[in-house]
Amino acid sequence: MLFIDVVRISTRSFKNNRLRTMLTVLGISIGIGTIFFLVSLGYGLQKLILENIATQDSLLALDVTQKNEAVNLNQESINAIKEIKEITDVFPLISQEAQISGNNLTSSAKINIVHPRFLSLEGISVSRGKIFKDDEKDRIIISLATLQLLDINPDDFSTTDITIRIAKNLSTKNNQQALSKESDEEETPKSVEPIEYVNKTYKISGVVDDISNAYIYLPDSSVSEISFNSYDKLKVRVNSTINIERTRSNIIEKGFFVSSVSETVEQAKQIFSIAQIVLALFGIVALVVSAIGMFNTMTIALLERTQEIGIMKTIGASSYDIWRMFLTESMLIGFFGGLFGVITGFILSNLVNYGVNWLAGVFGGDKVSLFSQPSWFIIFIIVFSTVVGVITGVYPAKRAAKLNALEALRYK
Repeated sequence: MLFIDVVRISTRSFKNNRLRTMLTVLGISIGIGTIFFLVSLGYGLQKLILENIATQDSLLALDVTQKNEAVNLNQESINAIKEIKEITDVFPLISQEAQISGNNLTSSAKINIVHPRFLSLEGISVSRGKIFKDDEKDRIIISLATLQLLDINPDDFSTTDITIRIAKNLSTKNNQQALSKESDEEETPKSVEPIEYVNKTYKISGVVDDISNAYIYLPDSSVSEISFNSYDKLKVRVNSTINIERTRSNIIEKGFFVSSVSETVEQAKQIFSIAQIVLALFGIVALVVSAIGMFNTMTIALLERTQEIGIMKTIGASSYDIWRMFLTESMLIGFFGGLFGVITGFILSNLVNYGVNWLAGVFGGDKVSLFSQPSWFIIFIIVFSTVVGVITGVYPAKRAAKLNALEALRYK
């Protein structure tokens, strides 16, 4: 018997028992749909959180800081790190607390002097405006918390100038001493050398949606007259993610402390992998119940079609043909159950996501995507459902194949 004949006979039996077949497919669909919905939620939450943790560039970056006071981060350190062949770029970070003015108000904030490429490696993104370019010396990136300190409306950021009082000839070790001098001009500690300041006025290029920390990023090209004898941090870019660990070890051997976003990402992935397994287990419980129902359906079909099997064997059908026929029926039930389960899970996840975003819009929140369905996962879940169908149908198919033709014809 040709395979096409086996399929035709199997589908004909579906037509003869439409209601039972539909209920069986529905049962499989519920189990598969539950798995699809819950695991998609796990993938969606993972994607949502990881996107907030890291960008593609930041996954290639390492943060280098000094391990102790004996090791400084300076130009010599940069030159030594650049000797490692896997490293493509090194960008320093210079930080200090500074006095800022704008909108007729004065406050203080953390000033980060960086190259524009540092921002992408740091994973900095703006909710308003854009990241400044290297040739935009009069532009800065500012946090939402800093705007609040100066009582600036975030929607009016582009029309407000910010003046920053920056210390010249300031080492990173003297930051706190400089702050003491700023806060109390009458008291000048003898241990602190006289510090000169320069006032610079900037336009706001972009706003970081951070209401917890007051800081400003300004381009290093705008403060060429300011000199530092050491840096607070180095941002190192590696040529490939597969070289991250080796490069990390090489930098540590040079006496520096190294950390990376990729470590946090890997830890988060491990946590979400466990969460996805737990969520999938809930769906598998529903699938097992559905598989039992499918097994019952195939067993009843065997009893109802015993005489039909006897006739088929009498006219020349082999036991192998009967086995293939029953196994094909269970495989098709599993396949269509998986297909409709994926469709059901997809529709349900979109409805839930729409509802969540609608509520977010009502309460002034941002839209999010809580569900994610990778293409490989969709294919896997349909194949998995088909395999479950085949496994469930093995025993009924084996029993049908072993039936004696004469006994089958006598069966009532």
